[in-house]
This record gives sequence, structure tokens and C-alpha cells, in this order.
Amino acid sequence: MGLVDFLRPAKKVPSTWWSSKDPMNTRPRLSTLTILVIGEFLFGLGDAILIAADEGNTPWTVLAEGLANVFGGSIGQATFIVSVAVLFLWIPIKETPGIGTVLNAIIIAATIEVMTPLIPPPGSDLVALLQVLLGILLIGIGSAMYLTTNLGPGPRDGWMTGLQRVTGVPIGRVRVTIEVSVLLVGVVLGGTFGFGTVLFAFAIGPVVASCLSVAGRVGST
Repeated sequence: MGLVDFLRPAKKVPSTWWSSKDPMNTRPRLSTLTILVIGEFLFGLGDAILIAADEGNTPWTVLAEGLANVFGGSIGQATFIVSVAVLFLWIPIKETPGIGTVLNAIIIAATIEVMTPLIPPPGSDLVALLQVLLGILLIGIGSAMYLTTNLGPGPRDGWMTGLQRVTGVPIGRVRVTIEVSVLLVGVVLGGTFGFGTVLFAFAIGPVVASCLSVAGRVGST
């Protein structure tokens, strides 16, 4: 099998040997829980690297930074508050969180909080670009790891899929509407928008899909 075939984007989240059979499982296997935690840490680390690059954050981080600018506190704290607020939006659409949903909100926010101050600012435009690319890759890898554990979607993912279920609007249109909306609000509040944001918007879908493909192939062995 060639590299192109190995990285061919997956069309859905694959089932792996570490996947939980029940998304509502509150006592998953240690291996499943470990992959979940590592995946969410890598996601948060990727987000922290993007923030440190200062070339434009992900749409949700633009919102979190804007809220932090207006109300005080750090981006990590604002990220956690946004995650909790989104979970409340699950109530009218009758979505049920799993242990992965709760840990997603905690671990990603905590990783951003701890790691962002430790990452030095880039010394050149080239280094900034490399940081953006690394951040996107880590978010893609982290997403594939925690999604394949099947322990409940992240707060934002669950809201997106829940809205699609109750409205019948295609999932792509729902995602674009949500991402653009939070981005616009974040920019108005003073969040950092730049080429990193645009690059993330175009690259994250294919990167996550390719990482899911790799996870599926590795997890089937």
C-alpha cells in the first residue's frame, strides 16, 4: 500500500480495537481512556501552538480570545466557559454527553491554559507558518484519536450533529454556519484573525479525515 492510499481521507469515523462499544460507557477500558486523554491533550496543544504563532486562531478560539479580552481572564478559561455554555445548548436538542464530552471540555481548556505561556513566539514569518502547520496537524491527530474512542463527541461537535438531526439541514452547511458565526462574533470582540485562521478552515477537514483513515488502518491490526 502506497502513502497516498494510506492517507486517503476517511468518509466516516472508523471502528478500532480501542473504540468503546457504548458511547455512554462511564467505565471504559484503560487503553480507550488513555487514547482519549492523549488525543484531547494533543488537540489542546495544537490550539496552544496556533495561539502562540499569533497568525490567526481557530474560529472557536477567536471567540474565546474575544470573550477573554472583554470580560477578563485567559483564553484557556474562556475556552472552558464556552464549552460549558455549548453543553447547555444540548438540552433543547436532547443530546446526551458522554465521559469523552466532559473530559473534552476540561482537558483541552486546561492544556491551552498551561501550554500557551510555555511556547515561545515565532522569530520569523517562516517559523510562524511552521507553527500554524504543526498546530493544525496536532489538532487533526488529536481529533482522530478522541473521535475513534467513541466515548461521546466534544461539546461543539455534539451541538453541530444535534442541530443537523433536529433541523435536517446538511451537516456541512450546519458546520459552516456555526464556524462563521462564532468567528464573526470573536473578531468583533477582538479575537485574533489572520492567515492561520483561513489556513485552518481549509485544511482541518482533510487533515482530520486523513488522520481518521490512519487511525482506522492502525486500529484494525
